[in-house]
Amino acid sequence: MKKSILNLKNKTVGDIDLDSSIFGIKILPDLIHQYIRYQNAKTRQGSHKTKSRSEVNGRSKKPFSQKGTGNARQGSNKPPNFRGGAVSMGPVNRDYSFSLNKKEKKLALKSALSIKVSKDKVIIIDTFAIDSFKTKDLFLNLKSFDYDSALFIYSETGLDKNFKLASSNIPKISILNQKGINVKDLITFDKIFIEEKSINEITKRLSWKIKIKTFLLKELMILLKNRLPQRNRLTYNSTINILL
Repeated sequence: MKKSILNLKNKTVGDIDLDSSIFGIKILPDLIHQYIRYQNAKTRQGSHKTKSRSEVNGRSKKPFSQKGTGNARQGSNKPPNFRGGAVSMGPVNRDYSFSLNKKEKKLALKSALSIKVSKDKVIIIDTFAIDSFKTKDLFLNLKSFDYDSALFIYSETGLDKNFKLASSNIPKISILNQKGINVKDLITFDKIFIEEKSINEITKRLSWKIKIKTFLLKELMILLKNRLPQRNRLTYNSTINILL
């Protein structure tokens, strides 16, 4: 899947081949919805609490006689029907989070990325490095992309300091390390700007083909080490340590 690489002035500087097993899969809206529920549930504080009958202040003595008052019989002034009494079936402290399988998380991320690519909402940028830290200069360049809101995904190597300073005052813009990409942000923001180096890192993290190749390479190196004579094994130790 071919995609143009642009610079921050919205000019084409090259092409990149996107992995169709990550950026072009069948979209699964149910799984995306489940992932967003999972994210929202994790962020819930869950610190709501009301007092039960055992916790509310008061006496367990009968407030008035059993008979002769004309009122309904009562055994305490703690029940919910009394002013200042307990709350019936009120909320308690709890954890709202639930688990989601790793395969489901990866598939939901792939689906979210595929949605954005299919709608032409993913823009590959060669680099986020800019010469000036002025917000005005960056804002004028980004204006040509015609976005409502934008998420900038940068590489593990770090974000350019000038870009970070310049983008901090532009509304409806957020920056995120590629390690932290999630379905909620991908769906919420209108356009996704991804640094070219981040594409390779995302592909490496989400592609099962690369993981299989890495696993086979590790196994091959271990097999070679075991078959070599003892005097030659030291030659391969450094290589195996890098791979493992």
